[in-house]
Amino acid sequence: MTRKLFGTDGVRGRANGATMNAEMAMRLGMAAGAYFRNGDHAHQVVIGKDTRRSGYMLETAMTAGFNAVGMSSLMFGPLPTPAVGMLTRSMRADLGVMISASHNSFEDNGIKFFGPDGYKLDDAAEAEIERLVAETPSLAPPRGIGRSRRVEDGVGRYAEFVKTTIPRNLRLSGLRVVLDCANGAAYKVAPQVLWELGAEVIPIGVAPDGYNINLNCGSTDTRAAAKAVVDYRADIGLCLDGDADRIIVLDETGRQADGDQIMALIASRRLEPGDSLVTTVMSNMGLERYLKGRGVGLKRTKVGDRYVVEEMRAGGWRLGGEQSGHIVLTDVATTGDGLVAALQVLAALVETGKKASDLLHVFEPVPQLLKNVRFSGGAPLEQASVKSAIADGEKRFADRGRLVIRASGTEPLIRVMGECEDPKLLEKVVDDIAAAVASAD
Repeated sequence: MTRKLFGTDGVRGRANGATMNAEMAMRLGMAAGAYFRNGDHAHQVVIGKDTRRSGYMLETAMTAGFNAVGMSSLMFGPLPTPAVGMLTRSMRADLGVMISASHNSFEDNGIKFFGPDGYKLDDAAEAEIERLVAETPSLAPPRGIGRSRRVEDGVGRYAEFVKTTIPRNLRLSGLRVVLDCANGAAYKVAPQVLWELGAEVIPIGVAPDGYNINLNCGSTDTRAAAKAVVDYRADIGLCLDGDADRIIVLDETGRQADGDQIMALIASRRLEPGDSLVTTVMSNMGLERYLKGRGVGLKRTKVGDRYVVEEMRAGGWRLGGEQSGHIVLTDVATTGDGLVAALQVLAALVETGKKASDLLHVFEPVPQLLKNVRFSGGAPLEQASVKSAIADGEKRFADRGRLVIRASGTEPLIRVMGECEDPKLLEKVVDDIAAAVASAD
């Protein structure tokens, strides 16, 4: 079945648009509830959200949908995406829902589903839910209608869980940390966790108003955090995104370390020769070379942290993630967790006594260039002119680089990424392909 609703990370779209409105949220609730409703036990769904204004509308509509098919809703309010995965499993719920568009601006919103095991759904499950959206699931009888209630201790539950992911006796005392929560889902819990572990926390992006999520802050815009790191002479900066499932780290000079560098650091401390790290086609070749030098393999998947997790589970690998900052440690979490990754980095600072600038730039990256080309419709990558430009670029790169061209699963963009030892050639090839895509649209 060709999927029209689900992308690489659930369903996403403009709030009150064609795919992300109250009616669709209710239908998704009914469909997902029907899919996971089995057995005679009391059925429950865990629902979290970020701080977008539209989250109230979607939460109410989804709750109505779940209740209508006999599933009760536990509404936790603003919580990081990984907290929803953790709570779904720990509370023995039938499924979990996160209402968020991650790093997108407030105009967008999205819905992500977790199974009872706390992991994101696979393609087959999403396709079946999408099929059920088009139907009318059987409704519960009057006595079987679900109920809804607010749960107030989600922040505390998740905070205590996160603190167990580093050694119990490890303290962050003496560390001055700039923490940018992107005015998003972690604005309460992240500062609380770091403070309780002993850090001096300088919080920014912790005043959500429904519209400022990811606005000039967070993992996609680290300028404010970088300035704060320098101004306050902080030891490190931590930048989460809107739903806190990804992180970008800044050293004491404000210089940025992306997900590849963070994975390299964690791999140097947790992986042994013969292990493998799982990442996507977007990760830098420099990471692959670094790992090879340590006897550690690298396995690539298509873009999307759930594909990374699927490969990790299939192969029994413990560490994976994405260059964008999704870091997954499957021995403690079921999905990318920015706060868990942050504590791994902070633990390395404490245990080694080194500066962040000495720890966070583990390998020399191969020059990489990414250009996003917005399109209005159709399939630009199927056009002959675009295929020709890609083939020409691959020929010019030969053995010196690689290309990854793909349609975004969350936005109407074609992402053109190139990697090459020759920066001038890299820029020329990527520009030519981006121009061909733009012309094809």
